[in-house]
Amino acid sequence: MAEKGEYFVPSGFGEAEFIEKRSRFIGRVWPADTEEEALGRIKEMREKHWDATHNVYAYIIRDGGAMRYSDDGEPQGTSGLPVLGVFRSAEITNVCCVVTRYFGGVLLGTGGLVRAYSHTASLALEAAGISVMRLWKILKMVCAYSMFERVRNEIISFGGVLGNIDYRANVEIEALLPGEKTEEFCLELTNLTAGKVAAEIIGESFRSVRIK
Repeated sequence: MAEKGEYFVPSGFGEAEFIEKRSRFIGRVWPADTEEEALGRIKEMREKHWDATHNVYAYIIRDGGAMRYSDDGEPQGTSGLPVLGVFRSAEITNVCCVVTRYFGGVLLGTGGLVRAYSHTASLALEAAGISVMRLWKILKMVCAYSMFERVRNEIISFGGVLGNIDYRANVEIEALLPGEKTEEFCLELTNLTAGKVAAEIIGESFRSVRIK
């Protein structure tokens, strides 16, 4: 679940295929910061797969609160809404997904369609990855090689992300820490290392970092 001041977005483009009773489903997920960008991706897929039986889509845009979906000719509620539900359940925003279907000659039924479309969207999201967008503090630490694992584990336990690591006479580490946890982390690091390692805050950045 997203904490205050953060939200989840796709890490990048993701694509996946799923076959169900000879019907071919192709799911694609993109990051999309605007509704225009999402509509452009949908148009691109409709042109690329002009011969497909259906090009079902869903998108969620944070700015302006745009949330749209289309069954594109499938029975109402069996495709676009389940695809949208995948991203709502995962709290993903700034996302566009198109699931293309080539009919295989066997009817799937209402439940079968819901499962096939949602599963394909889930596979495409898994391929894209999930990042958290939030304010991070940028920290720098210098430690002996013998302490590196302890410091690394402490960073991770506080929800931090390792950045550049320079192996010199000592190990120089840059890391991103959630802003609200930085003070507690610095105190805990000092205690953990008996004052031998201190974290210096060298900046901050509002950015996305992949978590899945």
